Amino acid sequence: MPDVLAQIEGARVPWIAAIHGTALGGGLELALACRYRVALRSAKLGLPEVTLGLIPGAGGTVRLPRVIAAADALTMVAGGKPVGAMQAQDMGLVDALADADLLDAALRFGATLADRPDPGPVLARPVLNPDPAAFDRLAAKLAARARGRNSPKEAIAALRRALTLPASDALAAERAAFLRLRDDPQSKALAHVFFAERGAGRLDRLMGISAPAPDRVGVVGGGTMGAGIAAACLLAGRYVTLLEQTPEAAEAAAARVTGILQDSLSRGVIDTGQHAACLNAFTATSNAADLSGVQLAIEAVFEDFDVKRAVLAQLETVTAPDCVLATNTSYLDVTALAATMADPSRLVGLHFFSPAHVMKLLEIVVPDAVSDNALASGAALAKALGKITVFAGVCDGFIANRIMSAYRADCEYMLEEGALPWQIDAAMVDFGFPMGIYQMQDLAGLDIAWAMRKRRAAEGKRPANYVRIPDILCEAGRFGRKAGRGWYDYSSGEPLPDPEVERVILDESTRKGIVRQAFAAEAIMARILSVMQAEGDAILREGIAARAEDIDVVMINAFGFPRWTGGPIYLRDQPPRIASD
Repeated sequence: MPDVLAQIEGARVPWIAAIHGTALGGGLELALACRYRVALRSAKLGLPEVTLGLIPGAGGTVRLPRVIAAADALTMVAGGKPVGAMQAQDMGLVDALADADLLDAALRFGATLADRPDPGPVLARPVLNPDPAAFDRLAAKLAARARGRNSPKEAIAALRRALTLPASDALAAERAAFLRLRDDPQSKALAHVFFAERGAGRLDRLMGISAPAPDRVGVVGGGTMGAGIAAACLLAGRYVTLLEQTPEAAEAAAARVTGILQDSLSRGVIDTGQHAACLNAFTATSNAADLSGVQLAIEAVFEDFDVKRAVLAQLETVTAPDCVLATNTSYLDVTALAATMADPSRLVGLHFFSPAHVMKLLEIVVPDAVSDNALASGAALAKALGKITVFAGVCDGFIANRIMSAYRADCEYMLEEGALPWQIDAAMVDFGFPMGIYQMQDLAGLDIAWAMRKRRAAEGKRPANYVRIPDILCEAGRFGRKAGRGWYDYSSGEPLPDPEVERVILDESTRKGIVRQAFAAEAIMARILSVMQAEGDAILREGIAARAEDIDVVMINAFGFPRWTGGPIYLRDQPPRIASD
């Protein structure tokens, strides 16, 4: 391919790239070898190779900073996110935009070239705005964001070479780096994740069965989760009716939803026209009859079986018989919930992760009596929302929370045996997680899990080796960031290790007669990975997950398991690496 692009770039007659759909990776490298680029307004352009553990290998890192500013090129190559055609034109990557007939627009653009100064072959041009200080600042941010990934760091090095070396030398170095990364275990792991995510939303029983994505969606419950689900549906172009118990609660829920939409507008996720359309498509109400016209209704109320049962009974009464009903439970038995309904075939589990308008993963839970139509409708909505979907069987916690509960419990055992929360968190962050499990608990709020533990204790479900440490913290009002204290002390604004938490842990070890021992980071991660993998194996044996790849997808997208490792099951099944000189 580099040889083909060199012929195009060096041709006597200048080439024009006419771009529609997506010009990604080699597609954009081909377009960069052309003298000019014309694109439909709907087109996207990018060099996403870093997401697969690679860098561009056919001149992308060398040509791009000669067409757009070096900082913009660094962002595109080391960040990997595509840009829209209009943004590309603002950067200088696209010379003209087409509204309808792309070929006609490209031909008309070509007819103007005689009156334009010839910019010459791209590789013969100088690098644009090579501000070394600005480049270094941006490179430092991107390198920090990369954490343990190799490809973004190689991308930064390639762009730096493009700014400092002759084009021919930079091209040779880029190709060598591309070939080296192609054989890197990270690239193989990321390719595994790429294909696993694209195959995750398939279910054998739905082969040949499809349903349109619901246009009119009802959401019951306007708390943090319900508001996030409503906003996700609005941002995906759905009409949403949100039901709360009282007019005051409906007003408060509406404020949460509109706040999310305003934030999306402020961050450039949507424009003013899309923002207005979302507001026009949204209704918050306390009148259940307003849900009569929805095609799919999702309950997102308190995680209590009796509360959810009452809501589903109400939904069966006020919605049409062909309206699909969904429960957003995190742990409850969806088959048992369905059994309380007049028509259990209507109920599907849609387990969103918070914040629902941001998190990409959606577990579709398959209760025993659910109809193919209800499952297909849930899957169609998930696709419309842009979610990565995994089908899960019914069990306590499904896939994601079941595995998380297992390794969280083992982390609590490690606390009693000698580890401290900040040591466990540091081991997880060093491994590649965005945060440790105790930082995550402080962020979510310790009182939520506490309430669930108390309910399970009342049901006689407390294990014999129960760890009291989290309960003691909650009894002291240490509910996490929102309370200023949790596993960490936040009084300074930063999470700091707290001697009081350490005292509670030491007292519990003493009370149980446990002799504490030191834990190295490697031993901590070995324990966590072993529990994840063992629970994943059990989930596979029980048929809760259909494929091992689904477990990797869930752990990466729900809890930040580092993508470049391929996920816990993939990682376990790889041969050990042998160090070379």
